[in-house]
Amino acid sequence: MSSSSILAGIDFSAPSHVVARRMIGMTVLVDGIGGRIVETEAYDGEDPASHSFSGPSERNIAMFGAPAHAYVYRSYGIHWCLNFVCREAGHGAGVLIRALEPVAGLQTMRERRATDDEWLLCSGPGKLCQALGVTRALNGHPLAQPPFELAAAPEDIEVVTGPRIGISKAVDVPWRFGLKHSRYVSKPFK
Repeated sequence: MSSSSILAGIDFSAPSHVVARRMIGMTVLVDGIGGRIVETEAYDGEDPASHSFSGPSERNIAMFGAPAHAYVYRSYGIHWCLNFVCREAGHGAGVLIRALEPVAGLQTMRERRATDDEWLLCSGPGKLCQALGVTRALNGHPLAQPPFELAAAPEDIEVVTGPRIGISKAVDVPWRFGLKHSRYVSKPFK
């Protein structure tokens, strides 16, 4: 276990589904703007739903890098999506941050998202990247360095699980995690 892979009480060299669950309740800020993670999804190199399943490419090379780094990609050619790389370098695993409860920099988020509705600020991976100002420029960036700031989750949170959203392979794998009863998740858990 490398000390550089341990941030906010989480060992990012662990399997992605373990990290994804542990990230619920953790705070993530980008240039002081962000909130509490309320929804994540795990992906692994051996998972047919993962970008890394077919091996390294120009798009996904950051996923094969060292743990505790950002993997940022475009979804549908429109939205940026923020992932945190897990496992050892070369494996190809990560955690998609699906939703945040906005807590810091709300006015900036409202301006970037052109809405005053707090649920609409960060209730989806594209929305939260727009709200936090995340772009491809952060791809491969270490999570231990600015503009990122991470804080550990409280110990007393309840996590729910379910199948991931918007995929066509490995649809039954229960690697979507959420903060129980959070009104900020992108889609309710059953």
